Amino acid sequence: MIGRTRRDACPGVLRPWLADDGALVRLRLPGGAVAPGALAELLRVAERHGDGAVYLTSRANLQVRGLAHTDGRLSDEVVDAVLATGLVPSPTHERVRNIMVSPLTGRSGGRADLRPVVGDFDARLCGESRLSALSGRFLFVLDDGRGDLAGRDLDLGLVAVDAEFAQLRAGSTDWGAVVPLGKAAETLTALAIAFVEQAGTAPDSPWHVDELDSGGAGLLGVPQDRRADTRVSSGPPPLGKIAQQDGRVAEHVPVPDGRLDAHLMTELDALSPRELIVTPWRTVVVPDLENA
Repeated sequence: MIGRTRRDACPGVLRPWLADDGALVRLRLPGGAVAPGALAELLRVAERHGDGAVYLTSRANLQVRGLAHTDGRLSDEVVDAVLATGLVPSPTHERVRNIMVSPLTGRSGGRADLRPVVGDFDARLCGESRLSALSGRFLFVLDDGRGDLAGRDLDLGLVAVDAEFAQLRAGSTDWGAVVPLGKAAETLTALAIAFVEQAGTAPDSPWHVDELDSGGAGLLGVPQDRRADTRVSSGPPPLGKIAQQDGRVAEHVPVPDGRLDAHLMTELDALSPRELIVTPWRTVVVPDLENA
């Protein structure tokens, strides 16, 4: 028995969390990827309306704290400023885009490049109206075979077994079929829809796969044995320069206490980044730098 009487209160922009220091909003970054300009704009929102910093989360997302509110609602000015960053592509699905991916996938190490899977899956997730009913705590975890995320708690996910295939996961214990990566996003979307259909949308409905009566096994149809090559584990990448497979380098930058302020943003801008990747370890990777 779950014993809940409400849907989850996980924060988004349109439904902030009320903390002691003001309202808190969270912005999801599938795969942790964020355009430098968008992050800079969000930091300006934090400086003008919040406590002056952007916070990185252990799910590789972003938070802004200390926002003024009226009866739990942000002003139109603040909401419009956050939406103008481009970090909320779907207001109806903003809280459910919880897709964690090995941060260096396709660039350094790992068995497969999961970046195309992330883009395809995020589009399918936002395009499926039924999936707006997912809990804001429902988590997808995609490990590219290096094992940096294979030990994370999840609801649905996969582990790459080679450059073209991955084994599906559902809940904390159940494993599914090995699927082509080209079909992974479609398959994960179908499993998420099956979860919503089984869980329902009542106030006391399950938030997680493990809370279903049949757990992950009931979603997978015929659960499979876990493949030996999914039993992988690795820690976070080292800080500093990391060699990429294409001859360029990535810079892994620490973010003290996960708090990104104007000073650190200036340091990141000095690297002339094309993209930034927020990691589950509350750090930032600046990829695709010329190896000077």
